[in-house]
This record gives sequence, C-alpha cells and structure tokens, in this order.
Amino acid sequence: MAGVSMTGVRAAAVLVLMLLCISCGETYRPVATPIPPNPPSPELSHVVVVVSGNGSAHPGASTTIDVSGDTAVSRSTVGLMPVQAALVRNGASVYVPNSGDDTVSTFSPTSAVPVITISLPAGSTPVFAGTAEAGTVYIANSGSNTVLAINTTSNVIEVPLSGVPVGVNPVYLAETPNQQYLYSANAGIGGSGGSVTSIDPVDRTVNSPIANATWVSPVSVLARSDSNRVYVLDQGSGLVSAISTGANAVVNSVSVGVGANFMAYDPTLNRLYVANPVTNAVTYLDASSDALTAVTIPVPNPVSVVALLDGSRAYISSASVSGGNVTSAVTVINAPTGAIQSTIPLATVAKVCASNPSELSIAASADSSRVYVGNCDAGNVAIIQTLNDTLVLQMPAPLSAAFSSSGTPLPQNPVFVVAGP
Repeated sequence: MAGVSMTGVRAAAVLVLMLLCISCGETYRPVATPIPPNPPSPELSHVVVVVSGNGSAHPGASTTIDVSGDTAVSRSTVGLMPVQAALVRNGASVYVPNSGDDTVSTFSPTSAVPVITISLPAGSTPVFAGTAEAGTVYIANSGSNTVLAINTTSNVIEVPLSGVPVGVNPVYLAETPNQQYLYSANAGIGGSGGSVTSIDPVDRTVNSPIANATWVSPVSVLARSDSNRVYVLDQGSGLVSAISTGANAVVNSVSVGVGANFMAYDPTLNRLYVANPVTNAVTYLDASSDALTAVTIPVPNPVSVVALLDGSRAYISSASVSGGNVTSAVTVINAPTGAIQSTIPLATVAKVCASNPSELSIAASADSSRVYVGNCDAGNVAIIQTLNDTLVLQMPAPLSAAFSSSGTPLPQNPVFVVAGP
C-alpha cells in the first residue's frame, strides 16, 4: 500500500509540475495586441451642416442636421454673408468663410458654442475653404487674390501671413489626397483674366505654370482619388481639362458647353458631373482615362449635382424662373445607366436670392440614406429619403432680420450644404 501511495504521490507531483509549466507559458508569453487607429466618429458621419445668409448687415447662421432623426441638433452664429463651409479634421470642425466681413468662423458641428472668429487682412473677401489635411485649412480670398493657410489647432494664420499670391478672383480650391499639390481656380473678372495656380502646400510656394493650358474663367477644380489627375471646369471656354499632377501639364480637354458652372466628383464610379444651365444639360465624364468619355443628360436649368456613395444614383437640383418666381426640383439619375429615374418637385416661391436662379446647394449623407437641398429662395432645406426618393421634410432656416409685409420674421437663405464624412 505504501508503494502504491508513493507512486501516486510521484504521479501527482509530475502532474502539478506539468500544469505549472503550461500555466507559465500561457501567462507570461508576450502577446502583441494590435491597436487600430481611431475610427471616424459615428456622430459626425451622420450630420449635415447648412450655412445660411442673413442679408449684408446681419450675421448668418450654421445649422447642423442629424441624419438619423431629420432634426436640427445645433445652430451657430457666423459672420456677414457666409458663402460656403468645409468640414475639417475628419469632420470634427467646420470652417465658414464670411465674405462680408473678412472673417472665417470655426466651431464643432455638434455644438453651437464656442464659435471662434478668425480675422483676415482687410479686403480679403474670403469665398472658399478647402483642404485634404487635418492640421491646415486653406482659404481662397477673391478680394486680395490670395490663398491663406489656417492652422486648425491654434486657428492662427500660418506663414506667409499675407497669403500665397494667385490669379485674379480665386473662387475654388482643391488639394490632392496625397497632400502634395494645392490648386486654385481663379475666375478672373468679367470673363477674362482667368487662371489656375498650382501651389506646393509644404512650403507654400507657387509651382511653375501648368503646361499646355489656356484659361478663360475657371470656376471649379477637383482632384481624383489617386491624386494623379486634377480637373478644371472653365465656364468661359466650356472645357473640362485634365491636369497630370506629376507632369504639371494639361493632358486633355473636352467640351461640356460654354456656361457650365458646376462640377462634382463621384469617387465611387470615378466620374465627373458637370451642370450647364445654358444648354439645359448635365454631362458626366469617365475619369478613369484621359479620354474623358462623355454622356449628356437633358435637365432643364440644372444648378448642382451630388452622387450617392453607394454608386446607385445621382441627384440634380434645378431651378426655373418665371416672372418673379422660382420653381425648384430634383432630378434623380440612375447612375450606372445615366437614365432619368424620377423628378421630385420642391417649391415655387418668390425669387429673393441674387446669385443663380436659386442656390440649391445639394449634398448626400455618408450612408446614402438622405439627400439635402439648401433652397435659398424658399428659406428651407429639403430632405429627400433615398429609399423611395420622396420629400420627407422641408426644414425652415433660422429666422432672419427681414420681415414680411405682415410683420412676420422671414427665414434666412440657405446658401451651402455639406455632409459629414
């Protein structure tokens, strides 16, 4: 019995040692746990920011709309005569150029306060904010013919403090996704003196002139997803030109008709949409090759275009003027085929906005569930549900300083809509 007990003790001891070894191996073996980068905030990917004007003597406003709830969750006061907005730092900050008082307003899209006001040199007349960076946002100043860089952490103007000199009347900016080139579309004055300036965003110097280029009045510039091509829409010549960023040269130009004044890029289908209210058409161009093969869709009085990120449809806002009234609508395009799918009526109202028949800026939510149209003349934002392409709500803009004949305050006038990333 004693022998058996001793054998059992030895066996138990061996078993304990084996368990300890196994346990030690599992407990103390180094394990590398990958730490993923911070993803985009779900809240920011479900917001849309609308900028509204309040006349030339009163501050405008910014309204943040929650996509999932179709509700206004935040409103901020901006400067005089805001014209556009950019979502920067992965959508965490909004920058609004105010053309009426030479300032830029910045704030969080999800909070009304605080609003930081950045003063620019007198006479700047800022009209556009854009960037592909997190740490810097660029401002096009049509009054001083410069492009300024603002540090998004300190909100201080960076060197050069007077801005990078560009051509006459810069109106649009595009930075390539690889952050190697920044382009300014300079519309010129009165249909002449237009140009395109290529800037090195690292040292803020102007690159050599773009080869093979002839400009009349460029009004838009967009970068392709791979950073190898940049596209310029010239309203005066009616051409869309493809620029090779590496060669710093125009490699092809195609006609979309004189008077074309809006261009949008669809990264999903690698396609450019160009609206021409003069020819009553929207043309889309295949950006996958320099041939820029074109397909034209007849749409009366197109104003702006947005494509859903799911690649299924594009939406075209349009406005027709009859007497003193503006009738607005949205045309739905089957993106793969280019066929008109439906038309969504918006409103018939008195014309009050001076630029274009109606601003009708348009944007799509990141999840492709909603399309938003800032109806300048109607004083509201039309919200379209893409599931069945129906108008679900017309959200009034904040009240303005103007009054109707009956003494009722009138809404402000939405001039720009931008969706969260």
